Amino acid sequence: MSLSTDARLCGAVYVIHCSGRITTDTLGLLEMSIGRALLESRRLVLDLGGVTRMDSSGIGLFVRYLSHTRSRGGDLRLSTAPPLIAELLRATRLTTVFKVYDSEEEAILTFLKEPALSGGNVSREGRSVLFVDRSSDLCAFARALLDSHGYNVASTCRTHDAKLLLLSSNFDYVILGPESSQGPSLPATDILKSAAQKARVVQLPPGFSYDDPQRAGAELLRMLEGAKSAGAQV
Repeated sequence: MSLSTDARLCGAVYVIHCSGRITTDTLGLLEMSIGRALLESRRLVLDLGGVTRMDSSGIGLFVRYLSHTRSRGGDLRLSTAPPLIAELLRATRLTTVFKVYDSEEEAILTFLKEPALSGGNVSREGRSVLFVDRSSDLCAFARALLDSHGYNVASTCRTHDAKLLLLSSNFDYVILGPESSQGPSLPATDILKSAAQKARVVQLPPGFSYDDPQRAGAELLRMLEGAKSAGAQV
């Protein structure tokens, strides 16, 4: 089995789930995934739950990017290593170099409990936003727009990650994108409202993703201002 990766942003933490072989002939894909991650964050979690084999070149890549992230004030942490890979990490004594966690959630939470990195978004009292939608592109659009208007923004594509972020930080607003729901059993609106505590929850309309960017941005800002004025969930 060759290598495949599944990547997502959870607030300021970038998570890459790896499946298959991390060997000399597959390193290009992983290196590209990490390179994209570093454009978004200096806090990386590599979930090794699906890795079946790793050679010395793979270990070397891990060490190289560990040094890269730490030299910039971040970190690269490992999680969910299967027994074969966990034994390899112990045998090479990398468990004394890397922070290794039993679960992906545990690794993410260790980052979320730490102070914000210097040089990142500046916290703005009373203007913190969590944006939730399955589209990573829409999340990127919302982050850029709201950051330029003075909001401190975190985003995620998964309801479960949104719950982690809500448990670890206080947000003034939770914005649910048109594709924020991940399944028919229980809408994301209901799940996140229960975890949002005092945050004002804003639900974007179904056609938001397809609207003209300027008009959509203006509508998002209007809805936020409306939620602020109303002082209630909308």
